Amino acid sequence: MDEFKGCNLDFFPENILIDVLSYLSVRELVRAGRVCKRWKRLVKDQRLWRLVDLTAWKGVTSRILWLLLRQYLGCGLRCLRLRGLLLSARGGSFLSESWLRSLSSKCPRLSQLYLLHADLRSLSSCQILPLSLRVLELRGCELPREFFIQSPEPADPSQASSSVRGGASGSGIGVERLVLNNVPSFTDQHLQSLTSWERLSRLELKDTFRVTANGLRSCAAKDGVCGVEGLSGLKFLEIGITGRQGYQLQMASLGLGAGWLGLEELSLGGKEVGPGLLCASRLKDLKSLCLWACTLSEMQIVRSCRMLRGLCRLEFLDVVFQPRQCPPAEEGEGGGGAEEPEREEAAGRDNEENETLDLNDPIPSLRRSLAVLLPSCVLVFTKCSVQISTD
Repeated sequence: MDEFKGCNLDFFPENILIDVLSYLSVRELVRAGRVCKRWKRLVKDQRLWRLVDLTAWKGVTSRILWLLLRQYLGCGLRCLRLRGLLLSARGGSFLSESWLRSLSSKCPRLSQLYLLHADLRSLSSCQILPLSLRVLELRGCELPREFFIQSPEPADPSQASSSVRGGASGSGIGVERLVLNNVPSFTDQHLQSLTSWERLSRLELKDTFRVTANGLRSCAAKDGVCGVEGLSGLKFLEIGITGRQGYQLQMASLGLGAGWLGLEELSLGGKEVGPGLLCASRLKDLKSLCLWACTLSEMQIVRSCRMLRGLCRLEFLDVVFQPRQCPPAEEGEGGGGAEEPEREEAAGRDNEENETLDLNDPIPSLRRSLAVLLPSCVLVFTKCSVQISTD
C-alpha cells in the first residue's frame, strides 16, 4: 500500500486523462483548465470539444460564448447545442453576426447546430450561419420573416471558400435536415423560402401552427415548365400537432394531396394524422409511413392502406387503437337454444388462439388485415395500446 500513496494524476498517460475529462460538462471542463498548466493544455484538446452542449448552462452570455470560441472551440467541433434567452428574465439576443462569422471560420467542420429558445430576429438571414451545417434544429425560437431566404451571393465571401473546402456548394445552403419544433413564428412564407434549398432532404415540422394546407400545397414537388418545382429534393417529411390550446387547427397535412414527387418517407403525428391519411394515397413514391401520438380505428387504417400498395414499412408509435365495432345481436335471431353449446365451444377455441398471439401486438386482426393488403410491408408497433370502452 505504501507504493500507491505517492501516486497522483501526474503518473497517468494523457490519453487516459482525456478520457476521464470527456465525462465532464462544458462548465466543469473550463474549471478543470484552471487547475494547472498541464490540465489547461489537456482541456484544450479538440477531442473534448467535438460535441458541445450548453443547453444545461442557463447563465450563458455572449461574453462566455466569445471566451469559449477564442480559447476552446476549434476544428474538432462537430455538434453545438445552445440555449437562448427568450425564457430568461434578462431576455434579448446573445447570438451576434460577428460571433457566427468567427464560428464559421474557426470551426469549419461544424455540421449540427441546435438552438433552444433563441431569439434570431436580430440576424439578417440564415446565410450568416456556418455553411458547413448539415443539420439545423430550432426549438422554441423566434424567427424574422426573411430568415430562410437564400440570396444569390453568400453573406460572407470567406464562408464561400470554406464551404467549398468542406464539400458544400459554393454559394448555396448545405443544410440537409431541418427540424422546427414549437416555432410559432414559422409561417407559409418561411416554408416557401425553403424551396431554394437544393440540398434539403429531410423536413420535420412539429407544432408549427401557422403552416396551412395551401402553404404546404404550394411547396409540393411537382412537374413544372423548367422541370420539378418546389421542394424537389425532399425525401422525408414530418408533420405533427400534439395539441396546443388557443390555436386554430390548420390541417396542413391536407396539402399532401398535391402529390409530392419523390417523397419516400412520411411521418404524421397528433391532429395531423386524420387529414394526412386522407391524402396519403396521392403519394406515389411513398415507401415508409409512421403514425404517432394519435387515436385510430382499424377500419380507418385499412381504408387508407388500400391505396398504398408500394408501402414497405408501416410504424405505429404511441398510438391508441379503438376497439372493433361489433353489431349488437337481436333477440330470437339464429334459432333456438340448441346452438348455444356450439357457440361456447367456438368461443373456447378462440380464447385459446388469442392466448398464443403476440402480446406486443395491440390488435391482431389489424396485423392480419394489413398482411393481406401489404404482404411485403414491415409492421412495427411501439408503445401502442387499445382503448377500452366502459360498456
